[in-house]
Amino acid sequence: MSSLATSVKPGRDAEIKIAPGPILLLGAPGVGKGTQSKELVKIWDIPQVSTGDLLRANVDQGTPLGKVAREIMARGELVPDSLVNDMVAVRLSAPDTVRGYILDGFPRTLGQACWLDARLSAQPEALSVVAVSIQVNYNQLLRRITGRRICPVSQTIYNIYVNPPRREGVCDLDGAALVQRADDTEEVFKERIRAYAALTAPVVEHYRTLGRFAEVDGDRPIAVIASGIVAAVEGLRKT
Repeated sequence: MSSLATSVKPGRDAEIKIAPGPILLLGAPGVGKGTQSKELVKIWDIPQVSTGDLLRANVDQGTPLGKVAREIMARGELVPDSLVNDMVAVRLSAPDTVRGYILDGFPRTLGQACWLDARLSAQPEALSVVAVSIQVNYNQLLRRITGRRICPVSQTIYNIYVNPPRREGVCDLDGAALVQRADDTEEVFKERIRAYAALTAPVVEHYRTLGRFAEVDGDRPIAVIASGIVAAVEGLRKT
């Protein structure tokens, strides 16, 4: 495996000595993948590549791929892997991805993972994908999801278990009544967990078998989790 050297920006962690390359962040709903993606983007100065964002951008901009996707979605069908792969391929050809990128929502299936691996292996200087899974136990995730309350005015987010408002059910900022999203229930959460496990299990096993998979404890402060991910990535890059 290649180990491209990289310089560290002033003020960054001096222990970051290698190019991060492509990083797939995994984790069940509620583990904080979005938060950690933002942290890693700042640490490494690399982009986050979100298939959801790519799909919306292509559709909104009316690109050739976006027009095909719009027609498919208008029929109520799922956008196929092949079309998503094409959008990802275009995005990964951009100059800002040379040193690495955070993959968000892709590869979601074993087929996508194999496609991405084949694409990268065909590029002599490209690093392989490494996958890092953020681990938080089920009960903790359940509290994060079902305890979430949102102010409809300021969009401030609270959690009745770990970050409650000063007055129960009322926003601290504007006094508006807090609401719970319809999908922040235990029943919906259980189904999302089952779907996530079924979908990603083959992807996890794929990268584990290749020796490119690590787990980090996600029940810690944000900065500590980010440091754990950095250490995991560097460890995988050195193997």
